[in-house]
Amino acid sequence: MDKDAIAILGGTGDQGLGLALRFAAAGRPVVIGSRKLERAEEAAQQVAGSVPEARVRGFENAEAAASAPVVILSVPFEHTASTVKGIREALEPGQTLVSMGVPLATSVGDAASRMLGVWQGSCAELVASLAPQGVATVSAFQNVSAHRLQELAEPVDCDVVISGPKQARPAIMALCGLVPGLRAVDGGPLANARIVESITALLIGMNVRYKVAEGIGLRFTGLPD
Repeated sequence: MDKDAIAILGGTGDQGLGLALRFAAAGRPVVIGSRKLERAEEAAQQVAGSVPEARVRGFENAEAAASAPVVILSVPFEHTASTVKGIREALEPGQTLVSMGVPLATSVGDAASRMLGVWQGSCAELVASLAPQGVATVSAFQNVSAHRLQELAEPVDCDVVISGPKQARPAIMALCGLVPGLRAVDGGPLANARIVESITALLIGMNVRYKVAEGIGLRFTGLPD
């Protein structure tokens, strides 16, 4: 395991690919995971094509999850449980799972501006309930525009609310500093992911009403420097 590496499961999707591009551009080793090896390798090649100096590899999910201390889940909500179950045996105590998922109603054929109820309270808490003992779950990056992440020449201009165990938050907050324009905001315990995830549905609706194809970001005012 490379202590500086960041694994992104679902790095073949728009938002996961955007994070992979940004972290690679910042000089961090990136491992892209997918259910299909060929898709992961294609995404890794795409990152390498945009960031020539990138240290990036593609693996199937379980191998990707075993290769980095931080494992970011960038998969649709409907695939979250199966993905975590599929990598459980590859995870070790001390690793951190980052949940980006949002239980949008699109997973049942409804509008993206609506939310589904989750028994655990949020997608992040669902992930925590499935994660092995000793693996921390942190909620982050739900409200960052995929389009803006992929525009490497421009800052992203967005706050990232990070919720989870107190000892696990700082490492994920530090990742935001790798992306120009991102600012980490300490969101407290993991239960607050319920609020943050619902903001995603709000922003999707605002993107439609205001016709902002690039994606609206979120900023908090009055925070101390």
